[in-house]
Amino acid sequence: MDYRDHYPATLRWLSHLVDICLALGGFSIVTLVFCNAWLRGFAGFDLAWSLEVTSFLLLWSTFIGCAAAVARGAHMRVTEVVEKLVPLTGQRVLSIAIDVIIVVLLLSLIYTGVNISVHTWAQKTTVLYWPVGLLYASMPAGMTLTLIFHLFNMVYDLKNPVVPHAAHSDGGEALS
Repeated sequence: MDYRDHYPATLRWLSHLVDICLALGGFSIVTLVFCNAWLRGFAGFDLAWSLEVTSFLLLWSTFIGCAAAVARGAHMRVTEVVEKLVPLTGQRVLSIAIDVIIVVLLLSLIYTGVNISVHTWAQKTTVLYWPVGLLYASMPAGMTLTLIFHLFNMVYDLKNPVVPHAAHSDGGEALS
């Protein structure tokens, strides 16, 4: 279920900002890789800095993309077994437990990412001399955005129970 239609204006704006960053990052990655390959093949040289920039963009896009997927409710779920073996009330309890585990996991990733970023901030990359901690800061930044979206989605799901997947061809509908 795409949660973005149910977001308040600020969260919808944040989701759009994430989407714009992902589109620009993806376009930049493709452009840099294509231009660098073209230069290497036809001009006989390459841009050394493009590899560092591309790796930064790839890592940031990965973690920011996680937040975009959560906002869309697009992370993979395998619900068939649970729907067949667990009664509806048990499914709700299991869903809440999984949401809480995800919150704990995200908080742990944020904490760990901040520590790694802080401890590597003094190190510099080889070509551009950017702080290595900036590369690692992608994890706590992306996981913080993911946590924001996940918390809203979790509260929304608590307020709006979902009919089991088997009853609908599109993955379940809210009962409201």
